[in-house]
Parts: sequence; C-alpha cells; structure tokens
Amino acid sequence: MIQLVVARARNGVIGRDGTLPWHLPEDLKRFKRLTLGTAMVMGRKTFDSLPGLLPRRRHIVITRDRDWRAEGAEVAHSLPDAFALAAPDDVSIIGGAEIFGLGLAFAERVELTEVLADIDGDTAMPDPRDSGFWRETFREEHGADGASPAYAFVTLERA
Repeated sequence: MIQLVVARARNGVIGRDGTLPWHLPEDLKRFKRLTLGTAMVMGRKTFDSLPGLLPRRRHIVITRDRDWRAEGAEVAHSLPDAFALAAPDDVSIIGGAEIFGLGLAFAERVELTEVLADIDGDTAMPDPRDSGFWRETFREEHGADGASPAYAFVTLERA
C-alpha cells in the first residue's frame, strides 16, 4: 500500500523555511501512528528537516546527488527506485512538494491534515481533491486551541 501523509493549509501551504508553519501535537501523534512500520519516502530537504531518525520506520531519501549519504537512510534517485527499495513494506510518502506531486499518481490513499486557515509559507501543493481522482472517506474536525488553528483529519481514497 502506498499512502501520502501530508499536512496542508487551506491555501495550499505545506512548509515555511524548511519546517511546518504550525504546531499541532495531535497531528504529530497521527503522523507517528500512520507511518510506524512503513518505509517513509521523502526528498532530501524533508529528511534534513526531521529531528533525527524516526524509530521503527525506514527512511528512503530521493536525491539527485549521486554522492549523498546519511547514516540510517537508504538512497534512491527516483520514485520507482524508492518503491523498489521499499518492497515489500508499505510506503508512506512524507514530502516535500515535488515528491508529493510525483507520488499522487501511485498512491492509493492520502492521509491529510487539513489546516483550516490560510498560512504564510514558501512551499505549497495543490489540493489533491481538485483532480477528481479522490473521494473523502473520513473526516474528524478539531477546533482552534490557543495559537493553534482549527484543523481536520481527512482520509482520501482513490475514486
């Protein structure tokens, strides 16, 4: 199974200065739950943004740099190469924007945290629902809390 795991603001923003432009502890817990035991596929900048290796998950990094290496990471130079490395594990595509864009064609499910606000950022992705290939099968709303905006956990499955 291939899933995208992404948090996205209403205006499409997914990042700012190499980090998430919001702090949602429940989203981080959900991310952990969704990715445990999977092969996480990501771009190099996403790997660099992690606080370190995340336990009980494989880290497959797609990079154009043929010399790039990092302890604990497996290196691929294309999305098909990453999928071949991941087999037979389930795959969680976790970013960045270019990898999400490529991965949508292969994903069976999108696990979306929909941040219900327009957020300033420098990295964005289109709403996958705009393609018409996805149907919403789950939604759980969460209200704003202090400085944290309202958000919803959404599951999209290929239509």
